[in-house]
Amino acid sequence: MPAGPVLPPTPSQTVGPFYGYALPFAGGGDIAPAGHPDTVTVHGHVRDGSGAPVPDAIVETWQAAPDGSLAGRPGSLRRSPVTGGFLGRNGVDFTGFGRVATDADGHWAVRTLAPPAGTPYLCVCVFARGLMHHLYTRAYFTDDVRQGPLAALPGPRRATLLASPERDGVRRFDIHLQGERETVFLDFH
Repeated sequence: MPAGPVLPPTPSQTVGPFYGYALPFAGGGDIAPAGHPDTVTVHGHVRDGSGAPVPDAIVETWQAAPDGSLAGRPGSLRRSPVTGGFLGRNGVDFTGFGRVATDADGHWAVRTLAPPAGTPYLCVCVFARGLMHHLYTRAYFTDDVRQGPLAALPGPRRATLLASPERDGVRRFDIHLQGERETVFLDFH
């Protein structure tokens, strides 16, 4: 039998945009205990290569607790045995994990506590349409170049990893998936 044409491998399927049906959960951005005096809001926009907002992305954050512990608390993804819905958080414990959907303008926000000096960043994972795989980055609360990958980056690239103070208790971290202002994404093996 003659050999057929050699076909190139096909790419993996893109994910989404079906996130709104399964991944977000009530209170997903409420990482800090309710009413905690040291709450910090970290927010921004997810934008595509042309600068347009991505209205159906999911942003996950996770971090060390202010005391440096990595254990977190349960509750982020607990399900109700009665309704099958999410129980969410109890409003008292710091969980260290957040998951939020972007809105129609590509905006996202989490309310958390500032990470400790030893790990002064939020780990960030982005899921969005058109991505073959989710993307990892960090939102640093410091521009101290002795901190991890910041030391290896030139100033303009380093700036894409900084959660910049906007005002007291609010930091801005925009995520650019492509283009001139593309966020630095990390590769973990």
